[in-house]
Amino acid sequence: MNLVRLVLSVTVIVWHSYLIGGFTRPLAPVVQLLSQATVDGFFAISGFLLIRSWVCRPYVWSYLYARCLRIFPAFWVCLAVTAFVLAPVSTILAGGTLQDIWGGAFRYFTSNVALWIAQNHMPGTLESVPFSGIWNGSLWTLFWEFLCYLVLLAMGLVGLLRRKRTVVAAFGLLWMGSIADVFLAVESQALHNVFRFGLMFTAGMILYMFRDRIIVSWAWIAIAALIVGTSSLLPEYRLIAAIPLAYLCIALGVMVKGPQLRLKNDLSYGFYIYAFPMQQLLATVGLTSAGLGVFMLSSILATFPLAAASWFLIERPTLRLKTASAHLTVSPASSSVK
Repeated sequence: MNLVRLVLSVTVIVWHSYLIGGFTRPLAPVVQLLSQATVDGFFAISGFLLIRSWVCRPYVWSYLYARCLRIFPAFWVCLAVTAFVLAPVSTILAGGTLQDIWGGAFRYFTSNVALWIAQNHMPGTLESVPFSGIWNGSLWTLFWEFLCYLVLLAMGLVGLLRRKRTVVAAFGLLWMGSIADVFLAVESQALHNVFRFGLMFTAGMILYMFRDRIIVSWAWIAIAALIVGTSSLLPEYRLIAAIPLAYLCIALGVMVKGPQLRLKNDLSYGFYIYAFPMQQLLATVGLTSAGLGVFMLSSILATFPLAAASWFLIERPTLRLKTASAHLTVSPASSSVK
């Protein structure tokens, strides 16, 4: 799965290159896949892995402890690096003075520390770039990711994960909500996010529940890819492609067998959280003028050191603490799946 998630992260960089660089966007179906399917794939994989984690070890505090270790430490460091390193560097490169940004930097860090991105701009920065004012347009999805973790936990505690039909019913309700969101033109962005991310997270859960009946082969992967690609012609591709996309991401993780493609280190989270601010920094120095291809490649290369540092210095050491969660247990819920 590390390779699949890394590919998804890099694809997010490709899409953001269009936005941050101010380049002409591709056709609408391509935009839908680049801007939505990549992040949706993360949610599907999380749904698959997290229900597996709960079913195998249904302990409340160890579950929460592990989820917090995965999300928060690297996230907090990213906020600090953006506010107190990248933003000052961008100000200097743009010819500004550091005295004007420190207050905004502290507010940026403290306002966003609880995972809900309440402030994305630091006054006096990013004023001359094509996509001005936004330091990190990726972090907002982490709140919804963590919310999915909590909903899964609640479902486990009340016994809704004991039977496959309840997960299927949850998917069906979210699917109908997505239809209503499209055809009734619901204006609530929060409600749209609930339907979007909940649908994809639940799609991954369904694949886990029916894992013993699902055929994994390159032929079915090709069919799933065809369905996902064709569905991008619709206004809301997930109405058709939610489960095929989940299958595509997870089945690829299963079918990748070559040892050279099995990544021991998971750099995907670091790429995801650091790419946007690094791209804004590259835009500040005018690298967008070199063209889309150069800007994309430079963005990937410039993000790599931060992603590697995040994994080796923050994420991997904190994930080792998950072993301590074995002692943070309560009476387990039933783990049977029928």
